[in-house]
Amino acid sequence: MDKPTILVVEDEPAIADTIQYALESEGFRCLRLEVGAGVIEVLDRQPVALVVLDIGLPDMSGIEVCRRLRQRHDVPVIFLTARSGEVDRVVGLELGADDYVTKPFSPRELAARVKAVLRRAGRGSSPPPSAAFALDEERRQISYFGKPLDLSRYEYRLLCVLLKRPGRVYTREQLLELVWDEPEASLDRTVDAHVKNLRAKLRDIRPDVDPIATHRGTGYSLKEGL
Repeated sequence: MDKPTILVVEDEPAIADTIQYALESEGFRCLRLEVGAGVIEVLDRQPVALVVLDIGLPDMSGIEVCRRLRQRHDVPVIFLTARSGEVDRVVGLELGADDYVTKPFSPRELAARVKAVLRRAGRGSSPPPSAAFALDEERRQISYFGKPLDLSRYEYRLLCVLLKRPGRVYTREQLLELVWDEPEASLDRTVDAHVKNLRAKLRDIRPDVDPIATHRGTGYSLKEGL
């Protein structure tokens, strides 16, 4: 049986060795790169289930690598970083990264996160298209059951975040970071108010469907299988 292939992009050999050992112990096959320049070529050439991507690469930022690969591939990405605060602001909406791990990290924890992301992503396959929503990013337009939604800037951004990762639970703090221009100047209830407005607009089109799930004490997610 073929083993899922993980592409590890890490320039520190000791860290890459540790990651490779941990992943191969869990039944994965590893490919390794020390720079970001060859990532697209590898993905074009062969199936890869997931990319473990260091942000601090010698030739270019891992963020730039992720931005480029997202133009061509939907493969899940886990960032490795020494600066968790920097990643909090870009994971999800801007790049579509699935998770991040802060150095120093436990190899066992990284392997567990890889398996969790692959479970959510169906071993790297693209998620099925939604019958309820249609997203046109070039026109900044979202349709719901065939009808265009009249959304404010933040309502549009908020729904985009939820649409790109159905089933993923975002805390209010994460949504503030991902959606709002000045998250530090906003309050948790700002998110609640925008979700309430979104639900009202969705309900006007389909009163029998509530696609946004509330996770009490945590935040929100888009329901899967819509």
